[in-house]
Amino acid sequence: MPELPEVEVTRRLLRPKVVGRRIASVVCGPPSYFFLTPPKRLERSLVGEPVTALERQGKYLLMGLGEGRRLLLHLGMTGQLFIAGARSPRLVRRIERDAPAPAPDPHTHLVLEFEDGEPGLRFRDVRKFGKVRLLAPGESDSRLEKLGRDALSVDGELLFEASRRRKVPIKTLLLDQGVLAGVGNIYADEALFLAGVRPTRPAQRVTREQCDRLAQHVRAVLERSIEAGGSSISDFIAPDGRDGEFQLERRVYAREGEPCSTCGTAIRRVIIGARSSHYCPRCQK
Repeated sequence: MPELPEVEVTRRLLRPKVVGRRIASVVCGPPSYFFLTPPKRLERSLVGEPVTALERQGKYLLMGLGEGRRLLLHLGMTGQLFIAGARSPRLVRRIERDAPAPAPDPHTHLVLEFEDGEPGLRFRDVRKFGKVRLLAPGESDSRLEKLGRDALSVDGELLFEASRRRKVPIKTLLLDQGVLAGVGNIYADEALFLAGVRPTRPAQRVTREQCDRLAQHVRAVLERSIEAGGSSISDFIAPDGRDGEFQLERRVYAREGEPCSTCGTAIRRVIIGARSSHYCPRCQK
C-alpha cells in the first residue's frame, strides 16, 4: 500500500510535469467506489482547468485547479499515478495466453490530457480502493480533517503526549492517522526496530526517551525512503515507471525467520490489529 514516501515521491516527480498545464480532456471509467465525485461530473468539470499546484497531506494528493478548486487523489492499496508512456512490468495487464492482442486496460479509471499535447496523466488502480474527489473552493474532506500531524515533522513530545493512558500497542499508535499522518506498516516496523522498541509494547509504557528516539527514526526512515524512490514491494511505481528501492534496505519488515542484521537473531512476526508486524526479539524490548 502506498504510504507517505511513495505519495511524496509521486508528488515530487509529477509536480513539474503537470503544474502550469491546462486540462484539455478527461476520460473516466464507469461509476464505482473509486469515484467520490461521479465520473460524468468530473469529465464535465475538469476540462479547461489549469493545474496550479500539487500538494500532499498525509497519504493524499491535492491538485490545485482554477479559482480555488482542488482534485483530491488517494492511491489506496494498489493505485498507480503515472505519465502516459511510462513503462513498467507493474503496468502490464495479464491477458489470456491465446489472446491475439492486449485489450484496453480496464484498471485505468482516470485519464487527463493537456492542451499542450505533451503526455497526459493516468490513474490506474486494480483493486479500486483509490479515491478521486473534486473539491469546491474552500471545501475540505472529512478524511483530511481527521489527519494528525504530518509524520515528516513528528517529534518525541507529540508521541509521548499521544501515548499517555493508551493501552494499545505502540505499533497501533504509529499507524493511527489521527496521530501521525502518513505512517504505514513498512515504515512503522522499520522505525520501531531502529528505536529498539518492540511493536507490542503498550503505548503508555513507552518512555519519553524512547518517544524521542522513535520520532527521530520515523522521520529518518521516511526521508530515506523518499530518497530511495519509495518501496516497490507490490504495485507501486513512480510516475515515470521506475521502481522504488527502499525495499532493498528493509531490516525487519517481511523478513520473518531471517537473521537480524544487527545480532543475528531470527526475525519474528506477530499480528497486531490484523496486520503483520516484524521485529527482532533481542534488539527490541
